[in-house]
Amino acid sequence: MRNILLATGTALLSSLCCITPVLALIAGATGIASTFSWIEPFRPYFIGLTVLVLGFAWYQKLKPKKQVDCECETDEKPKFIQSKSFLGLVTFFAALMLTFPNYAHIFYPKSDKQIVIVEKSNFETVEFKINGMTCTSCAEHVNHEVNKLIGILKSEASYENGNAIVQFDNSKTTISQIETAINSTGYTVTDKQVK
Repeated sequence: MRNILLATGTALLSSLCCITPVLALIAGATGIASTFSWIEPFRPYFIGLTVLVLGFAWYQKLKPKKQVDCECETDEKPKFIQSKSFLGLVTFFAALMLTFPNYAHIFYPKSDKQIVIVEKSNFETVEFKINGMTCTSCAEHVNHEVNKLIGILKSEASYENGNAIVQFDNSKTTISQIETAINSTGYTVTDKQVK
């Protein structure tokens, strides 16, 4: 039982930094999105610990039982929480949590942008350097907040590059409004450069 709790806990910890932005979006508290980004450097260790604990739990569950020479009845059916089925469910849950960063983007609604003809003189592209993004969920969260602004033509945030490149109509929105939207996610704009 301890192994199952430990495996579930480490699986949750390993993806907490990526789950928080989605939970923040659902709760409407976008500013807490980066709260657990400090966990990201430890993620590989939590993943390794989860795999080791689950491997040990499965080993204990599947190893042959020693034969006891007694005539006592031991054919008692184990409780569900001690069964292979429950361990299978925990393993499945752990796998979902460990792979969460790979599919987190599906939780962000796609905003339908209307095609707007922008005068060439109003078209502007700015690269924002952002601190705190650690996975695709973080980048999707930034894109989601920026795309709420009027006049945004395209927003491409990248956690790998630590930036967001935003194309917008400067007659409808400003660089400072975009920076405020990014900062409202809990991630921090450290620099900006007009392209």
